[in-house]
Amino acid sequence: MHYELASSSWDNKELEAIQAVIKTDNYTMGDCVKQFEIDFAKFTQNKYCVMVNSGSSANLLAIAALFYKKEKPLKRGDEVIVPAVSWATTYYPLYQYGLKLKFVDVDLETLNFNIEELRKAVTDKTRLIFAVNLLGNPNDFDEINNIIKGKNIYLLEDNCESLGGLYKNKQLGSIGLTGTYSTFFSHHMATMEGGLIGTDDEELYHLLLSLRSHGWTRHLPKENKLCVKLDFSFDESFRFILPGYNVRPIEMMGAIGIEQLKKLPDFLKYRRKNAEYFQKLFKDDSRFIIQREIETSSWFGFSFIIKDKNLKREDIIKKLTKANIDTRPIVAGNFARKEVVKWFDYEIFGSLKNADAIDKYGFFVGNHQFDIQDKLDYLYDIMHGL
Repeated sequence: MHYELASSSWDNKELEAIQAVIKTDNYTMGDCVKQFEIDFAKFTQNKYCVMVNSGSSANLLAIAALFYKKEKPLKRGDEVIVPAVSWATTYYPLYQYGLKLKFVDVDLETLNFNIEELRKAVTDKTRLIFAVNLLGNPNDFDEINNIIKGKNIYLLEDNCESLGGLYKNKQLGSIGLTGTYSTFFSHHMATMEGGLIGTDDEELYHLLLSLRSHGWTRHLPKENKLCVKLDFSFDESFRFILPGYNVRPIEMMGAIGIEQLKKLPDFLKYRRKNAEYFQKLFKDDSRFIIQREIETSSWFGFSFIIKDKNLKREDIIKKLTKANIDTRPIVAGNFARKEVVKWFDYEIFGSLKNADAIDKYGFFVGNHQFDIQDKLDYLYDIMHGL
């Protein structure tokens, strides 16, 4: 048996969607992308969504847009609190825009912010908390909102691993000022590459539209929050107002997204059903910590943190690999320990002891959008024999 990390969620519907785009001979961002954005916004409970070429680009634009707000924009040197465990492109846009990163420890069970450490880390200099919902699991947003209440602090969500997760019946990615999503192959739904930013803020929506396409005005509505559009279309064709990017998706990605989104509720049902069975198998295994769900996770994967120090992670990974079971570190481990941070303006708050434990003793296996009870039984048998 092969227990793979991720699997294709496509069938003929996605292939037909691609062929339909090919027949139009229009491959650049168009009507399909626009329709997918509308459908995705409705699903995620956002007023607006903007599709881009990756979840990484979604994070980049979400940060960039805050620098161009008319009121209370971010400025270089502002302090941003981030969890010590996440993916690289949670952090890179912060470095690229000259922000100061403050790494805060995570909780060993939820893998998200350690709320007590977060509370102590907030200062008068803090302008942004970038909350990462790790492996599908929501943060404790009631506590986070209590921490920032009455303060000049933005809350953003990196929700690239947690599409479909819920906090008190509210979709993850719709709780902060903006939320970002990834539709890369291994994620909850797949559009080849792809990402989205969701927001209810109309000004940010218009900033995102411009930043996505060179910083020009062409994709802005006539009535917008950024500029007065000129009546002569020729003058608007190459009118640049922001130092933007070209991170547009292609039309095929939008067409695929429309079909994938129809299947997403069933994908999530299977992921949660698999998680229920996983927890049943491993909840009483005192050798490991497994992720504790806050509210309703969308279960990106299943994590293990070794508690029994007689067990060596290298030995476990070798045995699982030999058994044809794919594994990975828990996201990127403790990112504050990576060589790349020598380029950052950053601070480590506290000891990061939990992030270090995840870095040294953690690993995860995949979840899928179909029933994997047989694979989980196989995993249990191998793990039981360690």
